[in-house]
Amino acid sequence: MARIPLLVSSVRPLCLSLGLSVGAALILSACGGGGTTSDQSNTPTSASTTGLRPLPSAFTTTKAVAYSPFRTATTEPARAAEVITDAQVKQDLDLLVTAGIGLIRLFDSSDKVALRTLRVIHDNAMPIKVMLGVYVNSFEYQSDPVKRASAQAANQDEIARGVNLAKTYASEVVAVSVGNETMVSWSFNPISTITMAGYIKAVRDQITQPVTTDDNYAFYAGYGRNAADQAADVFSQIDFASIHTYAIEDVLYSNTADNDPLPDWDWQQLAITDTSKRADAMMAAAIGKTQKDYALARSYLDKNGRANLPMVIGETGWKAADPSGTGRYRYLGHPVNQKMYVGRLLDWALASKSDNGPKGIVYFEAFDEPWKGSDDKWGLFNVNREARCSAQALNPGATWSKEAGSCADATALYFVPPVVSTAVSTPTLDIFNETVTGWPVGMRADQFGGGVPYTLQYPLTGDSALGDLGISTSHYISLNSFLDQPNSYGWGLLWQSSATPAASANMSNFANGSIHFSIKTAYVGALRVSVSSDTVLGAGAEASVLVSNGTYGYCNTGVWCDVAIPLSVFKAANPALDLRLVLTRFSISDVWTATGNFARSGMPEIRLDNIYWKN
Repeated sequence: MARIPLLVSSVRPLCLSLGLSVGAALILSACGGGGTTSDQSNTPTSASTTGLRPLPSAFTTTKAVAYSPFRTATTEPARAAEVITDAQVKQDLDLLVTAGIGLIRLFDSSDKVALRTLRVIHDNAMPIKVMLGVYVNSFEYQSDPVKRASAQAANQDEIARGVNLAKTYASEVVAVSVGNETMVSWSFNPISTITMAGYIKAVRDQITQPVTTDDNYAFYAGYGRNAADQAADVFSQIDFASIHTYAIEDVLYSNTADNDPLPDWDWQQLAITDTSKRADAMMAAAIGKTQKDYALARSYLDKNGRANLPMVIGETGWKAADPSGTGRYRYLGHPVNQKMYVGRLLDWALASKSDNGPKGIVYFEAFDEPWKGSDDKWGLFNVNREARCSAQALNPGATWSKEAGSCADATALYFVPPVVSTAVSTPTLDIFNETVTGWPVGMRADQFGGGVPYTLQYPLTGDSALGDLGISTSHYISLNSFLDQPNSYGWGLLWQSSATPAASANMSNFANGSIHFSIKTAYVGALRVSVSSDTVLGAGAEASVLVSNGTYGYCNTGVWCDVAIPLSVFKAANPALDLRLVLTRFSISDVWTATGNFARSGMPEIRLDNIYWKN
């Protein structure tokens, strides 16, 4: 999953002697490294003749999880400011040891998390090894030279910290991963393969541990942004492949956002008419999907001269609840479903020791992190450090502080086909205009990136759109707050169901109609307008249309213009869109990878008014 940004901290010397109290092993390994894996061949030989550094035994002999210590923060800024203590980390690691975890994956090399975690492990002689992360940020698509240079400098600082930690704590750090989900086509933190290869080599040349990069399986299966360069660039620099696979996410995104060549996996299991058995069948299918993802990446590596390259699953997991606010995981996210997935993962890991399966599996993740908003609830433990069903199953005899609720398989979730409501019969569905004093009943507006309710600058007064003529006090919505501080991938706002789980609207009477809105801006480049729906199979469908100057009445000349996009255009953009089950009524955004735009300073304001459906 898309992970945390760099936590800035001080840079220390690359080679550091800790003194006799630390032990000779650390000192002797303080300044090793070098070599390459580029002389690998497709003929099985020993690691010493291929240039590969051996995969540490911790991957094959113990259970592994991804670890982050954040507890109290509920937003990204609060996470950056949250104070983490050694005592908190020690409590977390003790819980993981009790659960039988012997390897943790860290996502960065910050003082705040990585240094503290390694120090706690070392000072307490804890039986935990670490796959250290070096989190590098995107800069190649940044047009502002100051921001570009700042990101590059921060990446070099992070590399220096990672190298230093790998040397200082050589007994604890058994592997290093440079970058996280940077090269898959949908990356929110895009870095080119040639740049990533350079970062990997810079780290590997200075340490003795095996090095990799973590990315979605689609990248390792040849579906990156510039797949033709992968073998020459990245694959020749790594000692093992670390792939990510999330069957629960591919319920919505398979065959779309990640260029997944596989068909959607059958998570609904409608052929199982005995619904008491449907949850078990779904979770069996989820492991099947995970295994197919792995096999696809393994096959691609084998066919491209990397048959000797070991593979691990660096991330996979299952949500224990639905934090989306939209009901996206309403048939999926549950502690028992999570337990069933983890159990099947362990069975596969055991069986794969004697076949061509993964050499290790890192579960995502150890503890919930509320700051992640809609991407939370993956933890084996909740934020209160209570063991969920999945953790309890790892050590049934432990005296856990347990999360409330039954862990019986009979309580697991399974798919139930959605109910189509009565069709909206009014000639229009108003979302915002002069007569709408709040969001329409049953609807709310959310910012992209965490489902934060949109209340900023709403509504403003004093500027009349074309449809407001003759109204003394006109209202409009400003998107200025988004434009001033966009996310790394862009910005967006959507109007959707306020119910939990989300309630759909039957808009089938509008099939021959259109979506209207008034806009006033001098914003450079295209914008993306979207709607989404549930489907009869419970997998969401989003349809997006790009508007640029002159299309559908859109203008970016700094005057009010009225835009009308036929519903047929949205349906053509995604035939799976079901107007009987509409979830997102209207969304406007600029996601850089979709529009071709990029973050710019001083972006012109965007004002919206008169948003409605018309049949």
